[in-house]
Amino acid sequence: MRMPSLSHSDQISIADKARQARSVVGENLTPAERRSLRQQAGDLLSREDAVLVAHYYVDSELQELAEETGGCVADSLEMARFGLSHPASTVIVAGVRFMGETAKILSPEKQVLVVEPQAECSLDLGCPPAAFGAFCDQHPERTVVVYANTSAEVKARADWVVTSSIAVDLVADLAAKDKKMIWAPDRYLGDYVKRQTGADLLLWDGSCIVHEEFKGEVLSNLKQQHPQAKVLVHPESPASVIELADVVGSTSQLILAAQQLDSSYFIVATEEGILHKMRQSAPKKTFVAAPTAGEGATCISCAHCPWMKMNDLQRLIAVLQSKDTEVVIDEEIRIRAAMPIQRMVEYGRQSA
Repeated sequence: MRMPSLSHSDQISIADKARQARSVVGENLTPAERRSLRQQAGDLLSREDAVLVAHYYVDSELQELAEETGGCVADSLEMARFGLSHPASTVIVAGVRFMGETAKILSPEKQVLVVEPQAECSLDLGCPPAAFGAFCDQHPERTVVVYANTSAEVKARADWVVTSSIAVDLVADLAAKDKKMIWAPDRYLGDYVKRQTGADLLLWDGSCIVHEEFKGEVLSNLKQQHPQAKVLVHPESPASVIELADVVGSTSQLILAAQQLDSSYFIVATEEGILHKMRQSAPKKTFVAAPTAGEGATCISCAHCPWMKMNDLQRLIAVLQSKDTEVVIDEEIRIRAAMPIQRMVEYGRQSA
């Protein structure tokens, strides 16, 4: 059972925003320019008592800078939790808007800045708070489970927030208690969870523009060319891609699998920024991005999240100098959103 799709105009709007994001990605820099900018950014982070938390999907330069300066590279939840535990008074989020919001929800007393305030997420954009709230009101008997890739307002409407690493286990536990659920916003991840658990899920019809571009047929062809390869797939991908996977998991789970599996060649179906961390953690292995639809009319992302790529050294420096990208959340919404997030954190702690 699935909610009616977004209108055609809404779908076009998301695609247009993605194309606009691609058009403003930073210019190429010489190695000397990059070294100079990294030094300047590192000095500013220290001077401003700020810590940089970066997502696996942003530019490798920002990932390395975060680790060099005492920050972290992680998924969205760990980014927020790291910012909460770190003594710095300012948290700089290199990622997309909802990640900055999640950091602020957990650290209301800290100044939280995003590197690029226009960096969005198609899952977030595809789940407008007003429409989602109205839909939940139509099904008051259902427990509301939302993925972390959502706005603060949507999280505030939820009973549970989940990451891909705990989604299957949590939904299975709720189903065992005879809970019927609304799942939002990713229909592919929701379908995967539903097939794994047999739960009664009412799926919101959203998708990630990166993972939706992976194609089962072309992935199968590549796998035939490299029969020794292991295929690592994020569950936001279409079912035809998931069926070809050796491992299906969250970003952190895929990185761990890349280290532990007895293979030297991997095909990876998620945003290609993750390849940097995989190559760092397993330097003797080969990692290639899974094929997409190509550079044709349907390919908005081609394994690149256009919004993630808006994060760069120049923008980071500008934010540290101006501090004009602070995340602000209505306190009532923040308190309501914090409840399902804390519930998720506690669940993860108990099931670890």
